[in-house]
Amino acid sequence: MAVIYLLLFIAPQVLIYVYLRDRLPDPTRPRRAHAVRAALTAAFTVFNFPWIFVARRVLFGTVWGVGRIPYLGPWIAWQMLGWIFCGLVTVYLIMKGMWWLAGLPGRRAGGRLSADAAGQAARPPDRLFSRRQFLARATYTYATLGAAVSGYGIWSAYRLPVITRRTLYFKDLPPAFDGLRVVHLSDVHAGIHMERDKMEAIVAQANSLGADLILQTGDMIDVSPSYIPDYVRAFRELKAPLGVVTTIGNHDYYTGDSAVIRGVQDAGSVFIRNDVHLIERGGATLALLGIDDPQNWMHDDPQTAVVDRTVRRAPPEAFKILMSHRPGAFDTAAPRGIPLTLAGHIHGGQFAIPVVGISAGALITKYVMGLFENNGCQLYVSRGIGVVGVPIRVFVPPEIALLELRRA
Repeated sequence: MAVIYLLLFIAPQVLIYVYLRDRLPDPTRPRRAHAVRAALTAAFTVFNFPWIFVARRVLFGTVWGVGRIPYLGPWIAWQMLGWIFCGLVTVYLIMKGMWWLAGLPGRRAGGRLSADAAGQAARPPDRLFSRRQFLARATYTYATLGAAVSGYGIWSAYRLPVITRRTLYFKDLPPAFDGLRVVHLSDVHAGIHMERDKMEAIVAQANSLGADLILQTGDMIDVSPSYIPDYVRAFRELKAPLGVVTTIGNHDYYTGDSAVIRGVQDAGSVFIRNDVHLIERGGATLALLGIDDPQNWMHDDPQTAVVDRTVRRAPPEAFKILMSHRPGAFDTAAPRGIPLTLAGHIHGGQFAIPVVGISAGALITKYVMGLFENNGCQLYVSRGIGVVGVPIRVFVPPEIALLELRRA
């Protein structure tokens, strides 16, 4: 079965290579055709050599390991471009077939052409360039644009987060917390794409914002507990006057929740699981409600039972902030009157089309990124800091959110 899946994933690259090798070279120019075939062979060999490492892991180990695959970012981008190219060719062939079928009745009704008409039809129409030239120009243009977008996506994945500044207004915010500055961090994913030096830079960046409170909504570690020590060394420098408070994410479960919790606590953070952390200031109470990530794949799971249990632990008069790794809990928080929910998990989809606003994350949730409001309650979904699986972010840069809470 593993071999079948491997062949299915490799197939687009093989098909594209065969397709372009047959159609790009111009048979009327043998020397240039030979150079084109050699360039295609070299490009496909270089950009597909990481399949050797994937095949070894699939056939002799587990694909879910954490071993490093050389040039993973560019390689993933190349594979995605291959699938998209195959899709475009498929669409072209389908449209061409539909055009041919649409013209079939007319060709049958036309009967035999006259000799003059037949001669006229036999002559090829005047064209600016041939089909082979069109294919070549389209391929080179596609490859150039694809390389540019992929290069940008890889750079964006490894850059330091963008600071998103938002002022949120609440009519029931106690005067003692008016102007409270909260840094929201999510989805650090300490691992092969998030090493200690970068985490230290992110911590320095967060500290420089001078927030009163720092909240983390899960996925601190990516898959392997071997990354926990680096996370601890970097994040023990994360400081705020009212503390750092953290909840768990699904990748923390994959890593081992007990080990992750110990690491987060060693870094000086308060860890809450289906419980409440209270902060008192000026006679008012801020209740931070932290819920565990649900261990299922339900689309926009509202986590009704766990949210209700956690709310009952909080003082009724307290101003409440719900910390949930997945944003679906907002569907329970808003009807319950919880003023603010913070979440992450989606990474903004890691791929988005600007202006149009379409994101791959929409396949997972209706709350992909940014601010949402319902029933006077607000949800902020972080684009996250790290990446998972694919070290590419196309028009979805990583972020640290600085939220200032104000009385309406």
